[in-house]
Order: sequence, then C-alpha cells, then structure tokens
Amino acid sequence: MSQVSPPLNDLAGLISATKDQVSSDLVGETVILNLKSGVYFGLNEVGTTIWNLIQQPRTLQSIHTSLLAEYDVNSEQCMQDLIAILHDLQAAELIEITHADVE
Repeated sequence: MSQVSPPLNDLAGLISATKDQVSSDLVGETVILNLKSGVYFGLNEVGTTIWNLIQQPRTLQSIHTSLLAEYDVNSEQCMQDLIAILHDLQAAELIEITHADVE
C-alpha cells in the first residue's frame, strides 16, 4: 500500500531531498541528477540555498524563516516562490514530503 504525501503547503510536513539523486555545486548554482529518470535539474543561488537546507528534513515554515533571514524579500513573495520551487522539485521527484512526528 502506498502512502500519500502531505500537501506541499502543509506546515507540519517534513521536506527533504530524495536519496535517488546526486548533486553538485557549481559556483553558487546547483545541478541535480535524478538517478531514476536520468534527468538533470538546475538551481540558481536561492534554489541552491533551499536545496542545501533540505539535505536534512525541514518544515516549510523552517525553510521560509531561513530564507527571510538570508534574503531581502517580503514574507508573502518568499513563500510563493518557495512553494513554486518545491513544487518543481517535487514534480521532478527530487524531494519527498513526510509527516512530522508530533508528540
């Protein structure tokens, strides 16, 4: 039986890079290879920051907070852009979203 991932905008879900990929930093940008599909995916500087953050499971809110601390952007625009890039990474099967254990 397959598990359904929480929605991308679920603030309690944990977002992390999948294991089926390799990535390389190229002067502030990142190139990711999906080992299952053989498709490459490129990230700019901000995308690279996000990619580095999700090497360990993080909530959407945690990533958002980190980006606001690092970049001069308003909160709403940051969240919209963050969800957009995470959606692209999810569509490319480069991230997974799991439920956070809450006690």
